[in-house]
Amino acid sequence: MYDHIVIPVDGSDEAAAAARHGFSLAATFDSTVSVLHVVERRALRLTATEDERTRLQSSGEAIVDDVAALAPDEVGSVTTDVVEGTPADRITAYAGDRGADLIVVGRQGVSGLGKRLLGGVTERILGRRTTPVAVVPGGAAETAADYARILFPTDGSDAADAAVPHVAAAARAFGSAVDVLNVVDLQAAGGVFNAGGLEPAFVDRLERRGRDAVDAAAGELGASAPEVGIRTAIERATATGGAAAAVRDYVDAAGIDLVVMGASGRSNRSRQLLGSVTSSVLRTVAVPVLVVPRSG
Repeated sequence: MYDHIVIPVDGSDEAAAAARHGFSLAATFDSTVSVLHVVERRALRLTATEDERTRLQSSGEAIVDDVAALAPDEVGSVTTDVVEGTPADRITAYAGDRGADLIVVGRQGVSGLGKRLLGGVTERILGRRTTPVAVVPGGAAETAADYARILFPTDGSDAADAAVPHVAAAARAFGSAVDVLNVVDLQAAGGVFNAGGLEPAFVDRLERRGRDAVDAAAGELGASAPEVGIRTAIERATATGGAAAAVRDYVDAAGIDLVVMGASGRSNRSRQLLGSVTSSVLRTVAVPVLVVPRSG
């Protein structure tokens, strides 16, 4: 599934944690790895001398070399590269040019406001929707990829269905159990003024659609990975938290180690390109999230 993994790094602790996770994935899937650093074009424009440009290049080479040294012996091939340009553009183009199957990036920890931050470059990479992206939270106690239980939230859409092969591949590789979840968001379906007073028949119809979605996904997973244990669940979102909060609560309650989600949306804004639920889940769960584009 993942023959070539690209790990972008910038010298931060979050990038180092993501790299360790990426190397662990590479060891499991027998992947080659490219460790990439992008020297920002903006920084290059601000440099006054050739010596300063050389310093930036040398700093980038030191960053990728330090990260490559973290690779365990089980990872067969690790290459390093330093390129110039706009980070998100160069990372996605680099992955595309080399036929990479996965990009592994870090996510910042919790801010002083209590919100987890994705980071601008990570969010823009996700917004490109060209290659599957694994987002590893900073500050995680365990950086090795070891997924005993995987969560696959689905709404039955084509975007969600695109993630099924990735769920199956990860579950087979790690011997994981899989939870297939649908969240019934009454407020989103009925509007902010109707969430508390929807007709029972309407609510039943929403829950039947959710049941159809999880049953279809579970059936597809079972057909491609019959050895994998699968359970399904339907949860209702709270009036204030929405679907993303329901996913986060399920992650915490069920002891989930990895969330796999499809990217959706058609807007030019990166958050809407991802889909608002996927974007919110990325910011709030404490475990890695694999985001799969519809073409992934």
